[in-house]
Amino acid sequence: MFTNRYIFIYSSVMVIIVAAVLSSASSLLKPFQEKNIRTEKMMDILKSVQVSGEKSEAEKLYDQYVIREEAINSKGELISVYEGGKLVQGDIRPFEINLKEEQHKLDELKAGKSDVEPAFPLYVCEKDGNKYYVIPMLGKGLWGPIWGNIALEADFNTIFGVTFDHKGETPGLGAEIAYKPFQDQFIGKKLFDDNGNFVSIAVVKGGVKTRPPDKQIHGVDAISGGTITSNGVDAMIKDCLENYIEYIKNHNNS
Repeated sequence: MFTNRYIFIYSSVMVIIVAAVLSSASSLLKPFQEKNIRTEKMMDILKSVQVSGEKSEAEKLYDQYVIREEAINSKGELISVYEGGKLVQGDIRPFEINLKEEQHKLDELKAGKSDVEPAFPLYVCEKDGNKYYVIPMLGKGLWGPIWGNIALEADFNTIFGVTFDHKGETPGLGAEIAYKPFQDQFIGKKLFDDNGNFVSIAVVKGGVKTRPPDKQIHGVDAISGGTITSNGVDAMIKDCLENYIEYIKNHNNS
């Protein structure tokens, strides 16, 4: 019969051993996890400009098609540039920016709780002699975060392609944002109206054809049964792209 003291010591030792093993495993796996995250991020950026490939080719394809990384502040001012494999302006590589942290900085800035400027990344891609500008996005779905990339043509108005993904939206409903039929609707849509006003892209419950004909170029069909996720995509696009409006104005006026 084991004494209480023996059981206590044995349990404590086992807890320490298991904790040590898990900690070691986490440390050993961390570089692989970070590489996978980096690869997925590169592939998602490339997919938005309709470039596909194997994950093993991610770095090569990224370096081939992404010719410049930029970071801007809330005023649309360029604060960091990575080009030709090195930083040529600023002190942070745009690819390494944590979008969630920067959105928090923006919220704090708008609320007057901080004067720290956020930094928002933008990727300049070149494909078949044409330039595209990829803007990463982050928002909230029904069950957790949603994210994506939106690629604009050189006019900074016409959508060339998008990607969306999610952490835990409902299969067959909200999870449909990650699939081609939903994403393909965005191709060719316009962010600005004829007067140059930013109107974003509405994700329309009941279908975009319920809108007036002149508004349909600024909208797509929502997912049937996925209203909250659709609303999340709608809000994500509007909120994230608004951070780039001043940059776009500055770029178009230069």
